[in-house]
Amino acid sequence: MFEGQSPDNYEQKCLCVLVLDVSGSMSGEPMNQLNKGLQEFQKAVLEDFVASQRLEISLVTFGNDAKCVQQPALAGAFTMPNLVANGSTKFVEGVRMALNLVENRKNWYKETGQNYYRPMVIVITDGEPDPDQDIRGLANEIGLAGQQKKAMFYALGVKGYNHNKLSSMFGNPPPLPLDGYKFSEFFTWLSNSIGIITKSKEGEMLSLPPVSGWSQIQM
Repeated sequence: MFEGQSPDNYEQKCLCVLVLDVSGSMSGEPMNQLNKGLQEFQKAVLEDFVASQRLEISLVTFGNDAKCVQQPALAGAFTMPNLVANGSTKFVEGVRMALNLVENRKNWYKETGQNYYRPMVIVITDGEPDPDQDIRGLANEIGLAGQQKKAMFYALGVKGYNHNKLSSMFGNPPPLPLDGYKFSEFFTWLSNSIGIITKSKEGEMLSLPPVSGWSQIQM
């Protein structure tokens, strides 16, 4: 998938794939705040020299279909796209695209002699998958990938999401509900967390910032 591509540097890489719901229900304020948060996230990473040399960001969106709108790249190597909401919720296709992208990128790291941290897959959604989606099959794939430590999975539920259904796919850790549309606060937490991760050593126990600034408690 990345044949012929040369590394920008040989720093240990940290891949973060953001899997983003762009279905019609995300239109208006949710999408405006998500786009704002993404811009702030990229800016914050660029202000952290170590993270800017190690973090590769990729964006996969799902609405009527799944698309990789940004291939893995260092934060300074691309312009953050402005996402537009429309259509249905091809959730499963989006997450599976991210899983394939992670495996292909890890293979590329190995082929080009780059060490890497365990990749992160972060799913943000405000609804639930279309009725024809293979939720059970995806849940098994996510569970197996987690057990085999192929990636770390996180799910963020935006107002209107189905917590039980999302929990059936992302159970460890469980999905976290976003407080209102505090995407900026979430991406501040993410950039701070990545700053800690990209300065860590293999096997080191990490203490990440608390999520209280942007997450609600699900009862």
